[in-house]
This record gives sequence, structure tokens and C-alpha cells, in this order.
Amino acid sequence: MESNLTDQEAALIRESIRSKYSQVAATGALSCFQYPTGGEGLRQQQYPPDVIRDFPQALINSFCGVGNPFSLGPIYPGEAVLDIGSGAGLDALVAARLVGPGGRVAGLDVTAAMVEKARENAALLGLENVSFQVGEAEALPFPDNDFDVVISNGVLNLTLDKGQALREAHRVLKPGGRLQLADMVLVAALPPDKAGRMENWHQ
Repeated sequence: MESNLTDQEAALIRESIRSKYSQVAATGALSCFQYPTGGEGLRQQQYPPDVIRDFPQALINSFCGVGNPFSLGPIYPGEAVLDIGSGAGLDALVAARLVGPGGRVAGLDVTAAMVEKARENAALLGLENVSFQVGEAEALPFPDNDFDVVISNGVLNLTLDKGQALREAHRVLKPGGRLQLADMVLVAALPPDKAGRMENWHQ
């Protein structure tokens, strides 16, 4: 599962991903992807309306997840949750509501503009049990056995070394912890005219 990309190719892909999600941070996700995003995406993925009912419209508009990691199992009060690829913070803020004041949530994203947007959204909601920082899935800045749950939504497909990203998620999970992933997978080879394009990393 390791990447066969050259260092130059990897750097270009990382920069294109940051550029794409900086655009999402600035304008929202509604015109940036080829699948339902924003409020329609949340409805289709069956996010609980009672949890997100008072989320700012700009936060709703920024949602570009491809699934619902909360549909894979409950998040309990008092737990510690890591959101890898937290974007503007929607999933991390849902988790912060679920774990309550006795729990904690950490959001991690490679895009500084997204991290800033997530911090603003947390402040708007008055949530103090959640924090956000810049970082990469392949090198998580957290100690071993730190989280009860790791969630991620549409992010593993963007990592250049998926095996390392999964090893890092396993490392920071407590024994018996849960990994709740929503993501996209390629189930057939791309046609020749679409294969090998840089934009395939962030459609």
C-alpha cells in the first residue's frame, strides 16, 4: 500500500490537495465536488438533525464528507475521539457534542485554512472540548493509546501512503478502540483518458 510516486510527484499532489481544500475553506464545498455536499450531503448520509440543527450555515455548506462515520457505531459520553482530516470541523463538532464535556475531541487537517475555519466554528458553537491542529495522517502528532475512537471521512483516499496512515491510526488507538472510516474506493480501472491525472486525488 506504499506509494510509488517520486518525491516531486508527491509534493505536487500534496500541494494540489491543500489548494483544493483551501478553496473549500474560503467558498464552501457546494461547487467543488462531483457528489452531494453541504446540507444535501448531510441529509443523504443521514446525519442526526438534532445534533447539527444549530450548526452555522457556513459550516453546513463546507461539508464534503463521502459518508457518515457515526453510522458505524456509537460515540459514548466521556470518550476521546480523533478526527483525521477534520476539514472545517463538522464531524469533530458532532463528536464533541456526543462525548459531552467529560470527553475530548482532536481534529487534524493538512490545510491551515481549514484548521482556522474549524476553530472559528467551534468558538461559534461554544464547544470547549474540541481542538484543531495542522498535521498529516501518516505522522499523527499524538502519543500511543490516546483515543477511544478514530474517525475519518473521505480522507484516507487522499493519503499518499495508506498503509502508514492506517498504522498511525492503530498506534494512537487505545486497546479495544474503534476505527470508524467513511471513504471512497476505486472498484475498476480508470479509462485511459482519465488515468494518471493529478486531479484524481481530489475529485
